[in-house]
Amino acid sequence: MILVSPVSACDMRERVCRSQEYPVKAVGNRTGAACVAKGQEPPAGYVRYPAGQEPVYLDDEWYRYWQDKVVDEHGAIVPS
Repeated sequence: MILVSPVSACDMRERVCRSQEYPVKAVGNRTGAACVAKGQEPPAGYVRYPAGQEPVYLDDEWYRYWQDKVVDEHGAIVPS
């Protein structure tokens, strides 16, 4: 007799933001970030990540990339 257990395709990684939100980066410091409701603009002091470079999961490629970057009010990387 062969027993087959159901396989779950759920992803166990922790998301940066909830599904109805998107991540934003704080201006002027390395680690500041927040989540904003989709359809809303980032609050003062925050900017959107460049398209295609948004962190999705904690410790993913873009999450790690942005950890040591400082951006200005236009989202451009500036010396820290």
